[in-house]
Amino acid sequence: MPPTLGALLRTPHLRLSLLAGQENQDRRVEWVAVSELEDPTPYLEGGELLLTTGVRWAGGVPDLRDYTRRLAERGITALGFAVGVVLEETPEQLRGAADEYGLALVEVGRETPFIAVGKEVSRLLAKEEYEGLSRAFAAQRGLTRAALTGAPAIVDLLARDLGAWVLLLSADGSVRHAAPASAAGRATGLGPELDRLRDAGMRASVSLTSVGEQVSAQPLATGRQVRGFLVVGTGGVLGPDERTLVNAAVSLLSLELERTAHSRTARVHEGVLAALLTGALDPLHPGAERLRETLPAPPVVVAAAGGAGPAHPPEGVLVTEIGGNALLLAGSEIGEDVLREVLEGPVGVSEPAAYGDLAPALSQAERALEAAAARGPGERIVRAGDLPGGLLGLADSPAGARMAGDLLAPLLRERAAAELLSSLRAYLAASGRWDAAAEALGVHRHTLRYRMNRIRELLPGDLDDPDHRAELWIALRLRGVPGR
Repeated sequence: MPPTLGALLRTPHLRLSLLAGQENQDRRVEWVAVSELEDPTPYLEGGELLLTTGVRWAGGVPDLRDYTRRLAERGITALGFAVGVVLEETPEQLRGAADEYGLALVEVGRETPFIAVGKEVSRLLAKEEYEGLSRAFAAQRGLTRAALTGAPAIVDLLARDLGAWVLLLSADGSVRHAAPASAAGRATGLGPELDRLRDAGMRASVSLTSVGEQVSAQPLATGRQVRGFLVVGTGGVLGPDERTLVNAAVSLLSLELERTAHSRTARVHEGVLAALLTGALDPLHPGAERLRETLPAPPVVVAAAGGAGPAHPPEGVLVTEIGGNALLLAGSEIGEDVLREVLEGPVGVSEPAAYGDLAPALSQAERALEAAAARGPGERIVRAGDLPGGLLGLADSPAGARMAGDLLAPLLRERAAAELLSSLRAYLAASGRWDAAAEALGVHRHTLRYRMNRIRELLPGDLDDPDHRAELWIALRLRGVPGR
């Protein structure tokens, strides 16, 4: 619960009484200050619960209207007066002035020390921060799950959690996805700001105010190449929890765009089949009539397998050997029995594709082959459509492995790398709670504290930085680090 004035008044052991300002109970108490100065306002920021004993009024109560007016204008949340220290009752003048200037006035009983009030406010502030951090981690896990279905799902969930409109833009500034869809028109006029971001680098961001809205834009990149932009529009300035969520979405979307770009890239191979797969040879060209006679009708699939292909494949099936792997092109209706007959060992099969989309199909087949090789002998054929998409699909790609490895490299070089990685994962999964993380690992909390101190020494970033935590969590997920 937030540390409001009402929350303090409802705390039984403080025994506080509200004498004026009933309407102010929902105001936040940012801190507790104690002052006996005639004018403490130069030392206040606003939002405080100011406590005083009235010691300067021992010889007689002066006119308190100016004193109360200055406190109200400074924006303090409430004034707390301790009775039974100097004066046995709260001065009537103070009550009247508080009513006049709309200042909440609280009476603090003789049995309540000021430090007890300060400790309760500190406790409530710490509880609020912990609850906010827990909400942020839960929202980040939701974004990670959404990444399984691709970038649009991340954008939709981010817009819902923030109560904002969100745009995913391509590198040229065009709209890839908008949440809600009606927000697509807000991309108009962002061109100059996007140019500034391209020049500033991948860690830059830009914020601007437009028609009562707060708009922020950040580049999406995993290296020096910007692959897109994330734009968020809200009704006000984002708080720490919301900024953490946006930064997590930036990391996830950057990885997703990198994965998508990688899946569209094909190596240049030799031979006719390689030319077909890379688009160097167009079977639909008017001069390719004889070639079309030997090709299966679209849609087609690409299959990849370890080892060599057959010397005499079935009719309508093209096979070649490149880099020690066999590549096959066939009609999408090809059955698994034919694939087993033609190809040996684990096999990866793409989704059906047109001849203009053979390069992405080849990437799908190669990724499916990697998954098939990692599985048991009973699952020799893996189809790309059965694999997870989105961010977690990066676990099988060079881009994801490289980025996760770079981030975790200081830990991976240690002799106790497995213990450090599992401890870091448990610590992040428990939102930094020592007891819960230690219990999940099955170790004593002092053992975990020793490991986390070592991790803090090794990692270049600040483990208390929510952005760094989010990047570490994603890297651990990509590397498949277990919780133990």
